[in-house]
Amino acid sequence: MQSCSLTPSSTMERGVMLAVCLLCWSCSVCVVTAIKRTDMFSYGTLSGDLILAEGDDETSRVLSLPKPLFFYGSLFSQLYVATNGIISAQDLPMEKQYVDDGFPTDFPVVAPFLADIDTSGGRGQIYYRVTETPSVLNRVAQEVHRGFPDAKFTPTHVVVATWENVAAYEEQTRTTGPSDKVNTFQAVIGYDETDSYVLFLYPEDGLNYFGTRPKESYNVEIELPARVGFSRGEVTYLIFSRTEGPHYSVTSDEQSVKNLYQVGNTGIPGVWLFHTGNRYSFDNIVPASIGGLLDTPPTGGHSLSLDSTTPEYGEFEEYPDNTFDSENQEEEEDYPHTGGDPEFQPAPAGGDHSESLQPASPDAPSSPSEDSGHQLSYGSEDVPLTSEPRYSSEPAGRQYAPPNPPERVPEGDAQRTPKQQPQVPLEVVDVYPSHRNEPPLSPGGHVVSVDEDDVDFDTGVIQYTTENKETCARFQQQCSQNAFCSDYATGFCCHCRPGFYGNGRHCLPEGAPQRVSGKVSGTVTVGSTPVELNNIDLHAYIVVGDGRAYTAISQVPEPVGWALMPLAPIGELFGWLFALELPNSQAGFKITGAEFTRRAEVIFYPGNQRLSIIQTGRGLDDHNHLTVDTVVSGNVPFLPPGAEITMEPFKETYQYYPSVATSSSVREFSVVSAEQGSESFSFQLKQNITYRDCRHDNRAAVLETLQIIMERVFVMYVKEERILRYAITNKISPVGVDPTGPELVNPCYAGNHDCDTTAQCIPLEGQAFQCQCATGYRGDGRNCYDIDECAEGLSSCRAHSQCVNLPGGHRCQCQSGYEFGFDGRTCVDIDECSSSPCHVSARCINGLGSFLCQCQPGFYGDGFYCSQTEGQTVRPRSQCEQHRDSLQSGMEQSGRPSPGAFIPQCDSDGRYQPLQCHGSTGHCWCVDSRGQERAGTRTPPGTAPKDCDRPDEPVRPKTHCEHHRDSVQTTSPEGYPIVGAYVPQCDANGQYTLLQCHGSSGHCWCVDGNGQERAGTRTPPGTTPTDCSKPVEPERPKTYCEHHRDRVQTTSPDGYPVIGAYVPQCDANGQYRSLQCHGSTGQCWCVDERGQERVGTRTPPGTPSVDCDRPGEPERPKTHCEHHRDGVQTTSPEGYPLVGAYVPQCDADGQYTPLQCHSSTGHCWCVDSRGQEKAGTRTSPGAPPTDCHKPDEPERPKTHCEHHRERAQTTSPEGYPIVGAYVPQCDADGQYTSLQCHGSTGHCWCVDGRGQERAGTRTPPGTPSVDCNKPDEPVRPKTYCEQHRDSVQTTSPEGYPIEGVFVPQCDSNGQYTSQQCHGSTGHCWCVDSRGQERAETRTPPGTQPRDCDRPDEPERPKTHCEHHRHRAQATSQEGYPIVGVYVPQCDADGQYLQLQCHSSTGHCWCVDRRGQERTGTRTPPGTQPKDCNRPDEPERPKTHCEHHRDRVQTTSPEGYPIVGAHLPQCDAEGQYLPRQCHGSTGDCWCVDGRGQERAGTRTPPGTPSVDCDRPVPVAPTQRPESVCERWRTSLIEHYGGKPDAQQYVPQCEQDGQFSPVQCYGETTYCWCVDQDGREVPGTRSHDVVKPACLPSVAPPTVRPLPRPDVTPPTNTDITLLYAQGQKIGALPLNGTRLDATRSKTLLTLHGSIVVGIAYDCKENQVYWTDLSARTINRASMATGAEPEILINTNLVSPEGLAVDVKRRLMFWVDSNPDMIESANLDGSGRRTLFDTDLVNPRAIIVVSSTGTLYWTDWNREAPKIESSSVDGQNRRVVVSEGIGLPNALTYDSSSRQVCWADAGTKRLECVSPDGSGRRVVHPSLNYPFSMVYYRNHFYYTDWRRDGVIAVSKDSSQITDEYLPDQRSHLYGIAIATTHCLSGSH
Repeated sequence: MQSCSLTPSSTMERGVMLAVCLLCWSCSVCVVTAIKRTDMFSYGTLSGDLILAEGDDETSRVLSLPKPLFFYGSLFSQLYVATNGIISAQDLPMEKQYVDDGFPTDFPVVAPFLADIDTSGGRGQIYYRVTETPSVLNRVAQEVHRGFPDAKFTPTHVVVATWENVAAYEEQTRTTGPSDKVNTFQAVIGYDETDSYVLFLYPEDGLNYFGTRPKESYNVEIELPARVGFSRGEVTYLIFSRTEGPHYSVTSDEQSVKNLYQVGNTGIPGVWLFHTGNRYSFDNIVPASIGGLLDTPPTGGHSLSLDSTTPEYGEFEEYPDNTFDSENQEEEEDYPHTGGDPEFQPAPAGGDHSESLQPASPDAPSSPSEDSGHQLSYGSEDVPLTSEPRYSSEPAGRQYAPPNPPERVPEGDAQRTPKQQPQVPLEVVDVYPSHRNEPPLSPGGHVVSVDEDDVDFDTGVIQYTTENKETCARFQQQCSQNAFCSDYATGFCCHCRPGFYGNGRHCLPEGAPQRVSGKVSGTVTVGSTPVELNNIDLHAYIVVGDGRAYTAISQVPEPVGWALMPLAPIGELFGWLFALELPNSQAGFKITGAEFTRRAEVIFYPGNQRLSIIQTGRGLDDHNHLTVDTVVSGNVPFLPPGAEITMEPFKETYQYYPSVATSSSVREFSVVSAEQGSESFSFQLKQNITYRDCRHDNRAAVLETLQIIMERVFVMYVKEERILRYAITNKISPVGVDPTGPELVNPCYAGNHDCDTTAQCIPLEGQAFQCQCATGYRGDGRNCYDIDECAEGLSSCRAHSQCVNLPGGHRCQCQSGYEFGFDGRTCVDIDECSSSPCHVSARCINGLGSFLCQCQPGFYGDGFYCSQTEGQTVRPRSQCEQHRDSLQSGMEQSGRPSPGAFIPQCDSDGRYQPLQCHGSTGHCWCVDSRGQERAGTRTPPGTAPKDCDRPDEPVRPKTHCEHHRDSVQTTSPEGYPIVGAYVPQCDANGQYTLLQCHGSSGHCWCVDGNGQERAGTRTPPGTTPTDCSKPVEPERPKTYCEHHRDRVQTTSPDGYPVIGAYVPQCDANGQYRSLQCHGSTGQCWCVDERGQERVGTRTPPGTPSVDCDRPGEPERPKTHCEHHRDGVQTTSPEGYPLVGAYVPQCDADGQYTPLQCHSSTGHCWCVDSRGQEKAGTRTSPGAPPTDCHKPDEPERPKTHCEHHRERAQTTSPEGYPIVGAYVPQCDADGQYTSLQCHGSTGHCWCVDGRGQERAGTRTPPGTPSVDCNKPDEPVRPKTYCEQHRDSVQTTSPEGYPIEGVFVPQCDSNGQYTSQQCHGSTGHCWCVDSRGQERAETRTPPGTQPRDCDRPDEPERPKTHCEHHRHRAQATSQEGYPIVGVYVPQCDADGQYLQLQCHSSTGHCWCVDRRGQERTGTRTPPGTQPKDCNRPDEPERPKTHCEHHRDRVQTTSPEGYPIVGAHLPQCDAEGQYLPRQCHGSTGDCWCVDGRGQERAGTRTPPGTPSVDCDRPVPVAPTQRPESVCERWRTSLIEHYGGKPDAQQYVPQCEQDGQFSPVQCYGETTYCWCVDQDGREVPGTRSHDVVKPACLPSVAPPTVRPLPRPDVTPPTNTDITLLYAQGQKIGALPLNGTRLDATRSKTLLTLHGSIVVGIAYDCKENQVYWTDLSARTINRASMATGAEPEILINTNLVSPEGLAVDVKRRLMFWVDSNPDMIESANLDGSGRRTLFDTDLVNPRAIIVVSSTGTLYWTDWNREAPKIESSSVDGQNRRVVVSEGIGLPNALTYDSSSRQVCWADAGTKRLECVSPDGSGRRVVHPSLNYPFSMVYYRNHFYYTDWRRDGVIAVSKDSSQITDEYLPDQRSHLYGIAIATTHCLSGSH
């Protein structure tokens, strides 16, 4: 039999191939195989499938459908997958009730192969999932469009179930073994809102058995064929009756089952398609019919028309594609595919097939290809690929070259079959990077080609050579400066360094918040009105630590502003890039970096409006901010002005491929407007994000799918400001992860941690976590501060560059005249001459950082314009024109202007116009003919410019003062002002004004004509300046003494004070005082007029000084000895004192004394008359010195030992003394003494005649020395101990001794002595044979060492203390010991001793068992340490002073101590002492409660200090307190008068209005506010640069404020009401969960500060206290209700409020007069209950059922909780112990306990009214303010999180959190119910 294989080669050959095929059919049979397994829909865990449990009769858990499907005519919302080859819409009965029966079944069934299947023992797997993956939806749509051409079907969801290698059930009693026959098949259900379709797929070799035996066949050999088809199941009629529903069978006998993979109803063997349901009318299943069912194997190759360019049937079937056959274009218009843009349309039928894309699968045995009619062939095993892959036509700049391009097959080479690589989706792919100058593209796609020279067509692998391989050496500049480059076999990749994240090309500091800026442009049609968006600004701010992304678009015209509110996807991009990462996931920026293209299409329903969004990441700007430009175009539905948009939280799945990520979803949103009420709409979003990927490192691919969880979506359009805002909270996780699951309740994943916004939250076990400041920040994680790398010398900037600090990092910028070189890091000179800046008749001379233009001989000019003496016929371009044109041409080359560039203006003759103005800044000035600014002519914007035509006064050159003034840098390179720069002041003539003052420091002084300070005229701030006009005494030059005094360095290079420097004393005439004294040593001496010490006059401290005024003997010239003595360096070159210098001794005549001794080392020796040491006379310290008066023996030549001894370095090369140097000892003959000893360490050893140490002879100090006269034993090799000992660095590389090094001790056999001691520290310990310390054997100095010969106890592991101690005892990297490091002390069990002391500083303190210092226990040296055994007082939180003190850097980054740092002093309560003094400088000053210096209080050392207890005079004010001032006063009282650095205190202007910029304390967490103090959304910043906020202007009086109407939540039974500044918010509860989606503003109260809040459940009214208006108010919770003022007199600071619904009374506290009052609910019957024994009452509650009041008193000295009856009787204290700042108070009606939340102890506790049963519910709250109780849950407002927190009473865990979109402090909280709760009345 002859066979033929159909090989479609081109669309043009369609007819020819059809004829050939028909001919082939007439004479033979074309062999066509079934589909391959690789042609099935993807399945398995990598595709997101669930796996059914193994077994004989298993049913899956319920598979809930996101949207219900129609099966037959009924709606079902859940499915079940069963072992026995079926999918059901209801839970299945036991298998014996259906598995052996035929159709119909009693329940709904989709049966691809109903039989008795058994997967026990690992015999197969069953997978299933429901998916919205675009590629799967596309493939199902295409199958349906092919099988049902008239169907208008757009699937929204697909269910895929796969039975892989499953076996039939077999009885265990059969004698034969189990069969090896297994089956594989698949069922796919696709559906939309109206229809459902089902695909059955049976791959080749997929069916190996065709039926199963009944379980109860009683050994009768009978087999029932599998049933394939559908059954509706029983249906109900006449209410109670049921009957069989319709059913449909595909098979009837065994042969028809065998045909399943041999035939099909789609034209493809093994592929079956059915219409299975419709919303409106459906009788029974409708099969597809392409050519009818094939009852026999086909005689030719049937192909499946796919109209697709996507590899739908290979491993990469997840690629989305929506390109359909042009013949079906009309039907496809309703299909919302992303490729709807005309530029993405497919090629017309009949076009050259080479213009179509060849999809492929790398693992498939064959690659599907396109034939005539765009048909994709299944099962063809030998199809040669002769077409060239192409993509659809796109504009230049969006063309995409695949990361693994397919090979180009040469013409005529049709026999080659190169292996295809997977391709990417087409419809929204933007190519990165852009390619220019590419060939014209024909419809259907652009060319994707590979150079044939680089391709090996036999292997399909691109060959890399040294010429084309990219390496780090050539391209490392493409990596971020925070990345490293790695070479791989095929190229290089960039990887971010630790502490940074990104794709390597762009890296950002981990944990730091991120900013985005860019432009939005395009045309948006609203309804029928097109609106142009012309480069309006977009800004975004993302808090990476919790996934919050805020986006603001400014200057949005009103029609578009309302209509674009649903377009949250614009801001969702930033949420995806920087989402909060849950485990096993990563945010988008780690994949894309800062350069990418996102292309999305949004289709609105029901109007089918389409809008395209293109967002292009342009990289990071100079401030590390991401730049993204957005283009929107298309149509959006009209939304009425004033409408509100609500979007529910949702999840979206992202698919990841090489260089592209895709997603598709359908969103619903609600529109609430006055005109239309509430309406629901939806839109479909499809998007692709393309980026540059690096695959050279062959690293594991990212997860194929991840889900983005958008928990909160907030949108608004502010009409007055024309700003569109989106706020979205984003998390990213693997698909299927429930972010609220118990494994993710860690605050790091929940986003409710209290880490700083510039810190990372690191999850630990359970709910524990750790806050770690982001890279580039420093602090404790809860308060982080930017590190100024530039100021601290930590930058990586090189020569010719300058460092610019950025939040979280820094950047390097080249100086003027330099640019970055090839490596992107080194600044190289710019060769300006290469751009020909000079005139054509001039030559250019390049220099470092500059250039020079010189006219050629015969020409004259400035080099920019040169001319001959004769006139020119054609005028060359002038300097002005060249200047102007060079700037404009630069703009054209870059494609867009440089913002703010100044372009000079030239007149018609090419000369500079006399008046020049800057187009951006508005400044104007006059210029001369060279374009140079004329002094004094610059005017600011808005003022009249100077008349530049007026004749110039004779221009005088700039004076020295003006040059000086103009050169001072008052702005940074980025243009930010520099605070503290001194700018000299010049008079009108340019001369220095006589009196100069420093604007920052306040010092003033007089200067001479050169600007030099006149001595003695400087005055400190706050004192009267010197009268500089007084006639100057003739100024004398500085004397030698004054020069000497002034150059002494009293501070180190780092600015720290230097102790012990000698400063000479000069008299009034500048001459040396005759008596000089050293301030540190106390020695005094007389000096001559040159400051030289007079011989014999030095006296030690404490002895009478010599009378230096006695006439001296006639002075003789200095002798050699005296010159030597006076020339010894006792100070370093930098002026610092030196200890231990050898100073020669001279007698009265100035001659060397015969005996010289070194005062530091104690050595003595004899010298000759020239001071040279006489050989053999040196004696060691303590030995009798040599008699130097004995006559000399004849001198012999020096021996080797004597030379060695003389060259021993006892002084450094600069002449400074060295302590501890080893000096060899020589005998009388100059030979080495056989026994040598080290004078400092005490070690002794034997040497040979050459002075070399003899092995095994060294002994430690205090042990008998070896007898060096005994003959040597045979030399054994050195032991490990000896090698260790000899390798220890006891001298530095230069040969100088090192103190404090540990030298191991070895015994006579070279083994470690069992006991080792450190010679410097005195610690001793036992070691094993390897020299390793044995645990628990270390003893401190002065204690009895351990007996190291006792056998070891079983060794326990090192404790935390021992590890800590071991690390502290480490040495520096060079092996030198570190002096001054704190070493913790551990007890015998390895635990921290309770009392720890620092051996260097003398401070002592108590620690807990973790070694953490216990607050308030530190004592300075010389004082009695604390008793650490006393039980702790309840620990209060650290104060601002203590935080300040603890973060002062007293040690360098390397751990070395820093001298001179100012350490603030705090009192016992942790508050700043009123008087602060600097321990090093001696300056003292007064501070306020926040530690800020009070002006005019600083006094220098030695002067009386200011009395800091005297009150600061405050100027009286005539106006009443403003809202801002009242709020500020209230909060300061709340903070106990001393706010922490991170706590918010309103900032007010001098007139009492809110400052435009508000910040949290001393942090950089700032935002803008309006005139009422309300936050302007989207302005929050955590940068060093505060947000630019415009001052608020009060609204005109003719425009009243909006009426405060009540807007209650709808359909809510339980609602939490919370006070937030100027509004009352409503937060519904769903059960006990906070329902953030339905939260809303109940009541807006402009100008108010709502604090206390209460609710009356009987009258449905809310009551509140207003701190600003000083009123108590109420309002009915009914739509449109208005507030009613109840009390407005004699209130000062009303706070807590309670309502007794039973007695119709209300109670409140007033914290200023310290009172508790009550009144009827209408404000009448007011009376005072308590006005004594109250210090700061805060919260108050009433228990109506018992008639009891409870309140808290926030008295810092004695806080308490009290109670009384409602009539003021029976007052008593309930709790007074163990509380700190009891803020919140509530009543647990279930346990009948009073509960409070404490902002001091951070605990939530409860106690019975009688004081018993006290217990802690939660031990570590943040900053609670108010609290309520409901159904075993506490709900409290938190000032750290600025939200509502829920705590479960049962689990003691935080269970939920709500953060309002606009962040500010929340005050009171109450619970509102539709009916009164039990116990409330």
